[in-house]
Amino acid sequence: EEGVRKLLAASALCNNAALRPPGAAGGEWTISGDPTEGALLTAAAKAGLDLEELKAGFVRSAHLPFERMRKRMSTVHALSARTGAESLFGATQKGRSMAFIKGAPTEVIKLSSAIYANGGTVELEPGKKEEVLRQNDLMAAGGLRVLAVACREVESKKSYKTEEVEAELTFIGLVAMLDPPRPEVKQAIADCGTAGIKVVMVTGDYGLTARAIGGQVGLVAERVVTGEELNRITHSGLRDLLKKGPVIFARVEPKDKLRVVHALQENGEVVAVTGDGVNDSPALRKADIGVAMGLRGSDVAKESADIILADDNFASIVDAVREGRAVYANIKKFVTYIFASNIPEIIPFIAFVIFKVPLPLTVLQILAVDLGTDVLPALGLGVEPPEKGIMNQPPRPRGKKLLDFKTLSRAYLFLGPMEAILCLSGFFFAYWLRGWAPGETMTETGVIYAAATTMTFAGIVASQIGNVFACRTDRVSVFTVGFLKNRFILLSLLAEVAITLILVYIPPLARVFGFSPLGLKDWAFLLIFPFVILGADELRKLSMRKNSSRAAGKST
Repeated sequence: EEGVRKLLAASALCNNAALRPPGAAGGEWTISGDPTEGALLTAAAKAGLDLEELKAGFVRSAHLPFERMRKRMSTVHALSARTGAESLFGATQKGRSMAFIKGAPTEVIKLSSAIYANGGTVELEPGKKEEVLRQNDLMAAGGLRVLAVACREVESKKSYKTEEVEAELTFIGLVAMLDPPRPEVKQAIADCGTAGIKVVMVTGDYGLTARAIGGQVGLVAERVVTGEELNRITHSGLRDLLKKGPVIFARVEPKDKLRVVHALQENGEVVAVTGDGVNDSPALRKADIGVAMGLRGSDVAKESADIILADDNFASIVDAVREGRAVYANIKKFVTYIFASNIPEIIPFIAFVIFKVPLPLTVLQILAVDLGTDVLPALGLGVEPPEKGIMNQPPRPRGKKLLDFKTLSRAYLFLGPMEAILCLSGFFFAYWLRGWAPGETMTETGVIYAAATTMTFAGIVASQIGNVFACRTDRVSVFTVGFLKNRFILLSLLAEVAITLILVYIPPLARVFGFSPLGLKDWAFLLIFPFVILGADELRKLSMRKNSSRAAGKST
């Protein structure tokens, strides 16, 4: 018990965190500062140590901050005569102070020459050092974060050099803590794998701890590379290493993280880096996307980053990737929907020139489509939820264009021509319904012509209703994502139909746009258009899915 009190007292003194009691309104205790140091203070308090009395008995006079190079921090304390604090570590000589050191066990053990044991101090022999390190490895392999704590007497002075404090230490013990990953991280790592995103762990933790934590979150690495090993690997060797399976870099320095980022970029990868400390800022700035922690991140890290993560949660990055892919996909859906209506707007003019038929669509009617009926459904596609399986697709190449051949061909070579055929069929159907027969001259003015152009306009509207549902998905059936799930599209379609009816049946507007009221048979014919467009696109998607499954089967 005495040894445990010494260990907890030393770790609480060599500490920059603070425990904040509940406020007047109640609540819980909170930690100010580094969570790891806060955990040490909490353990000391729960063990019955009075932290205020402890700090009053050991008055801090110097601080050597933690550095990744040294992997430890030290504090120097003058002993106060007004408390019984000297009973913990024994009375110091006059004019001398007590230094406390905590850090990586391998580093602290190297600097230790003695150990507290059986109420006294004995020499720390090589065999005992090996036993301490063996216990460290056992705890680290279980995913525990392990710190070593030591102390020594130093001469009281105003300032200290590192070598004056961190030498000939008396080893006190090891303190281990469990910092479990958030439950959602494992699924986020799995989502990254299916999305073709490679996750590389670069940490200052001990190698066994890093491997264990990686295993807990599903990041099973083929190899753990320490900072010392990384220094011996050439740049080309590092690039080759990163092209292979998952790898974890442990006990690394800030320059190592920057080097890994540089090697990944030279391999053609788009690199996102997360970090929270000042030492992470070079890697955050070098990366294509720097992501700083918003809660515990330093100001320098936040300034160097492109994105600040408000909740410090890795899963939020994956959610952002999913939403980013959805935005990109929705832009393509929007473009496909808008471009598809260009074909039925152009074809009537081509038919007018080549086949010498009356102009099936006027300029004002085209404007009524582009600036009226098409606007709201297109905006509805912009808020479409992420498509099922969007995270199963590989990342798009850096130079891939938004308007690629696949997008343009779907609009101009598939959906658009179908709409044009349907709209022209509506144009001729209106003439036929009103007494015209093939081979006869088609009137270019009057009520019949107005009804025919109205049918062409309404045909575009009806076709676009089927088109907007077809464009909601690229590969999966729209019925699997919820046919009525996007309420914005449903409302926009109601608005589109309302605009069409207003333009056709309000006499002043109908005269301006050259419309004429349609009969029930006209509307019955138009009712077929949405189902033709949607059905044809569903068959296209079904064919794509079958081809993908067949290709996957052959690959397997």
